[in-house]
Amino acid sequence: MKHSRVDTFATNNTSGFKKFLQARRTRTERLLVAQLKIVTRGSPKTLTDAMKYAVLNGGKRLRPLLVYAVGKTYGADIKALDAPACAIEMIHSFSLVHDDLPAMDNDSLRRGKPTCHLAFNEATAILAGDTLAIAAFQILSGDKNLPAEKKTLMCKTLAEASGPAGMAGGQYIDLHVVGKKLDQPTLEKMYLLKTGALISAAVKLGAIVAGVSKQKLKLLERLALNIGLAFQIKDDILNIESTVDTLGKNVGTDSALNKITYPALAGSEAAKMKIKKLWSASQRITRQLKIEDGVLQELITYIMQRDF
Repeated sequence: MKHSRVDTFATNNTSGFKKFLQARRTRTERLLVAQLKIVTRGSPKTLTDAMKYAVLNGGKRLRPLLVYAVGKTYGADIKALDAPACAIEMIHSFSLVHDDLPAMDNDSLRRGKPTCHLAFNEATAILAGDTLAIAAFQILSGDKNLPAEKKTLMCKTLAEASGPAGMAGGQYIDLHVVGKKLDQPTLEKMYLLKTGALISAAVKLGAIVAGVSKQKLKLLERLALNIGLAFQIKDDILNIESTVDTLGKNVGTDSALNKITYPALAGSEAAKMKIKKLWSASQRITRQLKIEDGVLQELITYIMQRDF
């Protein structure tokens, strides 16, 4: 049976895209090691070790990849993309450390290893998360490859995406709606804060470095919100259908914590269809943007059809 574009994903899976993934991940890892060495100078050894454990203990690096992909699409200098790519991964890593804490999701496994508060202790994990969040802005503000006005705008973008009207606000809502009834629009709004805000920031950071027009930036923001919503719904599905070995973290935790998720609300098949519709909508936006470089389209599809 022939499928429509909404019914199935499509990707060229080009060797160029594979090379992009490998090269940018390798670059990100190298830069994170270097930046951590700088920001932890003079830090107590155990706190430094906990920060490194949280950041360098594996990871998909999808947010830095989005920074690089958008920047590449619009011709940004790769060196100017390095600081925002590292900064957003620091913020993401801090959020994972805090999400895993006993007062939050109380999880024991992250990236195939004990969570930070178990590998060290709860107080050290809290401080490691705090310092990683601060380090992100230290990295951005101190970069010499960016003009002051762009650094200021990027710091503002990252702060807004991380704060009460973004990721932190979404996480607060998530923790306080356990066992309560939510409708689909409210759940999606929570997802756009909890997950979509930081993914949107990654896209914006790449666009700011490249100096795109306000019109293009608005379209890119719409694109990013589609990606962010699909990403969180996919996480919900993987929490049900995947394995610990594949994900590197515990599965079935959403149900155990009585969390409201997209599959729980609408069913797994409806959740999968929603992702496909978001992918299709994203492809329409990339056509509106007249993007000729295939890396960004490939990355969008890669994120939405991931099994990890």
